[in-house]
Amino acid sequence: MTGRLHARGLRFLVARWRVLVRLGLWSVLESGQSFLIGYAPARALDDGFLHGRTATGLVWLAVAGLGVVVGAFGTARVYAAVAALVEPLRDGLVRRVVGRGVREADRGALSRLTQQVEIARDTFAGLVMVSRSFVFTAAGALVGLFSLAPLLLLVVLPPLAAGVGLFAATLRPLARRQEEFLTADEALADRLGTVCPGLRDITATGAEERMSADVDGLAGAEARAARSLARFGVVRVAALALGGHLPIVLLLASAPWLLRQGVTTGALVGALTYVSQSLLPALHNLVHGLGTSGSRLAVVLRRLAPEEAGSDAVTSAPRDAERSETEPPPPPSAPCALTLSRVTFAYGPASVPVIDDLDLSLPAGSHLAVVGPSGIGKSTLTALVAGLLRPGRGTIRVCGEAVPTPEALGRRVLIPQEAYVFTGSLAENLAHLRPDPVPEAELLAAAEAVGLVPLLESLGGPRGGVDPAALSAGQRQLIALTRAYLSHAPLALLDEATCHLDAVAEERAERAFAARPGGSLVVVAHRISSARRADRVLMMDGRDTAYGTHDELVRCSPRYRALVGAWTAVPRDLSQPALALGDPDGVDAVAGPGLAGDGRHVVAHGPVRQVQAPRDLRDGGSARGEG
Repeated sequence: MTGRLHARGLRFLVARWRVLVRLGLWSVLESGQSFLIGYAPARALDDGFLHGRTATGLVWLAVAGLGVVVGAFGTARVYAAVAALVEPLRDGLVRRVVGRGVREADRGALSRLTQQVEIARDTFAGLVMVSRSFVFTAAGALVGLFSLAPLLLLVVLPPLAAGVGLFAATLRPLARRQEEFLTADEALADRLGTVCPGLRDITATGAEERMSADVDGLAGAEARAARSLARFGVVRVAALALGGHLPIVLLLASAPWLLRQGVTTGALVGALTYVSQSLLPALHNLVHGLGTSGSRLAVVLRRLAPEEAGSDAVTSAPRDAERSETEPPPPPSAPCALTLSRVTFAYGPASVPVIDDLDLSLPAGSHLAVVGPSGIGKSTLTALVAGLLRPGRGTIRVCGEAVPTPEALGRRVLIPQEAYVFTGSLAENLAHLRPDPVPEAELLAAAEAVGLVPLLESLGGPRGGVDPAALSAGQRQLIALTRAYLSHAPLALLDEATCHLDAVAEERAERAFAARPGGSLVVVAHRISSARRADRVLMMDGRDTAYGTHDELVRCSPRYRALVGAWTAVPRDLSQPALALGDPDGVDAVAGPGLAGDGRHVVAHGPVRQVQAPRDLRDGGSARGEG
């Protein structure tokens, strides 16, 4: 893996040789001050001030000042060249991480995208800067020492080389500990990605303590890895002391001997300036920069693209062979859009299964509604089908492909309750799941089918700007639904994706998905109308889960009948529940106008505090204990 990584890095650099040449030329200009910072003061002392020639000394000091100005100009150009080298690396890594996350539903993609890609970018830039700076600064300083007095190199060079050697010896173990830390960080992110979407199910099954213990253990492992990594700071300090501070001590201690050997006072002062003002800062930056940047870069690049055995992980464009999940998949090899075989899932080894031994077969082109009480596992089921969670037992196939293979993940699109909308044009948001440009006519047709046209017109058309903060939750859901409608995935998973829409808008969106050519639809329903529209209904109720048409479940499933009864609107001449007036707890003490007495309850039909006479009940009977 390390050899492949080196080969990829070499190909990346060779492809940008012009940038490297420009970087080297500006670095040479920058390093001129490293030479003059010691040489000019030495000449100012030896040829000027120590011989009473003040003007000569001042001229040499002015030359040193001019070198600083010229070096600053070169430094500014160096940063521009480094940016031209670094940004293509970041862009290529972002594309690879996002592509892999989309294809494989990689739960570690969040950590890779938000932390590790930025680590790679920053550390690569730091690696280029500190290594370039050390090489050119050390070269300028060593040339200056040799020009002043070759004997000075015998004092400065051995401890400098020893310090650099000690530091180099720590890079490999430092990289191992850096990888252990990143592995622990990914494991924690992976577990949180599993736990957070299923908090309701975890609470419903009593798995809180188990999941808390698992997360605590992973957090502790990450903390231990961080402490182990921090211990290598001691070795870095030792390398810096040996290569940067010891030469200063040796120059001072050997000063009498050096002066007897013909080294001038100015040369000795220049040597001290070279070490303290050039070599020591350059070594400090190398140790603290490369010690972190070099090991992090190697580790992060291995973590970001471990499967890219035959490809360049640092090229700026993805390979054509890496098909994203939103590209048109080949025709399905199986007639069923979705098949679950003895699927069992629990949020921990000791937890009660949320889904237990579930079998399900959904023919292609079908419309399935998933219903059940809150916390029963409906969102968990969609996450399993989408490949975001993996079952403890059993198999799941989407269009005949096993989940979570890239082929299966490319055949489903998941729309969660919280819709994702980003700043940009409406067309960019809608075409987000398409690898190719989407014609405007197709965008407009999809908007018409799903019901997005009013919002599209209010934004100024497909090219209108989208500000997520300015949109309502329902508007964001319409954008996400239209985006999914435009994707090539034949199986659409709507996990309460219409909960912020009214019944009319919800019906239009669901019918649009159900009518997609070759498409299948799975809806986590929160209205009875969704279940009535579906071809089939999955009533989730633990071991008593039932599957069939709406009419079949009404006849055979008492739990479904009860759920339908709770959902169905009560006629105005029958009892109705209290009307919610916005109480924080959702309960209002004032009865609804259609709530009638049943001979056992006293119900006030008038305003609050109005006293009612006996027999003032719509059923004509008196309340027990009254009158």
